[in-house]
Amino acid sequence: MTDSTVTGSSRPLKRYAIVGTGGRAIFFYSSIARDYRNTSRIVGFCDTNQTRMNYANSKLAELGHDQVPTYLAADFDAMIRDTKPDELIVTTIDRTHDIYIVRALDLGINVITEKPMTIDVARCQRIFDAVERTGKNVRVTFNYRYAPHNTKVAELLWSGAIGQVTSVHFEWMLNTSHGADYFRRWHRQKSNSGGLLVHKSTHHFDLVNFWLRTRPETVYAQGDLKFYGRENAEARGEQPGRAYSRAHGSEAAQSDPFALHLKDNPQLKAMYLDAEHEDAYYRDQGVFSDGISIEDTMNLLVRYKNGAVMTYSLTAYAPWEGFRVCFNGTGGRIELDVVENSYVNSGGDQAAEGSIEKRSLLLRPLLEKPVEVEIPDGVGAHGGGDTVLLQDLFGEPVSDEYMRAASHIDGAMSILTGIAANRSIATGQVVKVDDVLRIP
Repeated sequence: MTDSTVTGSSRPLKRYAIVGTGGRAIFFYSSIARDYRNTSRIVGFCDTNQTRMNYANSKLAELGHDQVPTYLAADFDAMIRDTKPDELIVTTIDRTHDIYIVRALDLGINVITEKPMTIDVARCQRIFDAVERTGKNVRVTFNYRYAPHNTKVAELLWSGAIGQVTSVHFEWMLNTSHGADYFRRWHRQKSNSGGLLVHKSTHHFDLVNFWLRTRPETVYAQGDLKFYGRENAEARGEQPGRAYSRAHGSEAAQSDPFALHLKDNPQLKAMYLDAEHEDAYYRDQGVFSDGISIEDTMNLLVRYKNGAVMTYSLTAYAPWEGFRVCFNGTGGRIELDVVENSYVNSGGDQAAEGSIEKRSLLLRPLLEKPVEVEIPDGVGAHGGGDTVLLQDLFGEPVSDEYMRAASHIDGAMSILTGIAANRSIATGQVVKVDDVLRIP
């Protein structure tokens, strides 16, 4: 693609550089190359691993997009200087998000970052300071806001369909395919991801903030590693061979349903197995091995500034994938059930990620019969949310009556629930969110 302007317009194509070319980056660069070539273009890749950047360039070529210059992480500033992007897309591991967000802002570039925005208070404060210092923007890609069923819930709540919301019960299940995958990858170390209460639950906590148009006030949490890890497998009397360090080259892994065999998936092989010689990152670690520092079973009690209270549960080894959320209000109750299809990150079928098997939305007004609420059909992954988000990011600008675009403040408010929860798990105490970090 060599055109520098939008087709039928004098407006130049918007230029994007991407740092971090792992699984989530594919979501962004494939969409730009395939669906938004008339409005946007990729101008550069940056990563710690050249093999992965080469693979990303091969994917661009398959989609008819020009291959782009590649820069190792130490040359990040050179990429910004040479390629002159309008915006940077950050899809690195969570603990490094702040490094690239802050540096891009200081170099005068707006940022789109994958969730979570970052993993702890110090990193979050660095981002806030950089936004204030530079006047530039940070946008967090909360695709679940855009899923038609979640947008419909917002519409019902905001219309006053159940009056004032008094309590929320939110249960999220990750199954033994998707859920287990967090224990094979870098996410298994809390120092990388903040744990699932930051990395994964940021989606869920953001939804509640968005739905209730409020912020968390206090958090009490309990969390444990109860299923994954060597000690749990041994306590259940499972065969010692299940505690292999990684699946590749392990005889025991051949018969283990929890093993991920990189060589059998062309995309995973190209992105990770073939790239190991550069950084020794193993994408297929054993979920019953040592070295896991995150929880797989988490329960929270959250009070919000508007007075509502949420009970929240996250289980990472459930027999099905999806969630249930119920809202009790002074005028009735809303119940949303969503069953999602299983998938493995970067497994090659992006449309399968979070695709819907079935869903139902029930409105139960007080003293009246319940009503099954029709949900508009969505196209694409994550219940149709990805398609709408990508249009919002890269398509022609349109107004959004639901104001689903999330700022750095939204990004902070979602992770602060998880950060406060981690503190509560460590101390056994109720944690005031404003004591963790006060957001203006």
